[in-house]
Amino acid sequence: MIEVALYLIPVGLSDAELSRVLPQHNIQVVREIKHFIVENVRSTRRFLKKCDRDIDIDTLTFYELNRHTRPDDIPAMLKPLSSGEAMGVISEAGCPAIADPGADVVAIAQSRGLKVIPLVGPSSILMGLMGSGFNGQSFAFLGYLPIDASQRARKFKEMEQRIVRESQTQIFIETPYRNNALVAELCRTMPPHIKLCIATNITGDGERIITRGVKQWLTMLPDLNKVPTIFLLYK
Repeated sequence: MIEVALYLIPVGLSDAELSRVLPQHNIQVVREIKHFIVENVRSTRRFLKKCDRDIDIDTLTFYELNRHTRPDDIPAMLKPLSSGEAMGVISEAGCPAIADPGADVVAIAQSRGLKVIPLVGPSSILMGLMGSGFNGQSFAFLGYLPIDASQRARKFKEMEQRIVRESQTQIFIETPYRNNALVAELCRTMPPHIKLCIATNITGDGERIITRGVKQWLTMLPDLNKVPTIFLLYK
């Protein structure tokens, strides 16, 4: 039997077999949980069936937590946990509560003194950093960069300053169909001493984590259109 707690359950980043990216312990935990807080019910159902085809999906309860959820609706999602039943939090990809709305329900659980247990699983942020060769002791994940041109330019300058002054790795993502434009812009605007790591399809077929100087990338720009990618900058 598992403990009564809020389990943070990672999912895969790619179509790789779950046995490659998740411990068997995670599957055992999933089998015992009946209440899930999820970013998307449909994709969660598919994930649970990949964990164990014998899981009876129709007996489970799902609470959807995403950008459309009203903040006032979140506390009530934890009612089963407060009543003594284990619950799980599942994101669309990777680790829940990391660049993910699941953090909101975790914060409420912590404020109520409820037990929270994060499970082991893939994180594109950490795996990209691990493979980049950049500073892993000081880094910042910035999420999506601004779309507005002037705000974006200021963010580029801010990242460059943090790299130089604080030796801090800068990590960010982009909407996949804008990946190519972002790389071209970085190569044009960042000074030659800055290095760019492009990490694509982490854990999946064709995974590539490559670090080059920004000017080197100009001669070998990859086609990243609609490809899951995370970007890292350092010196």
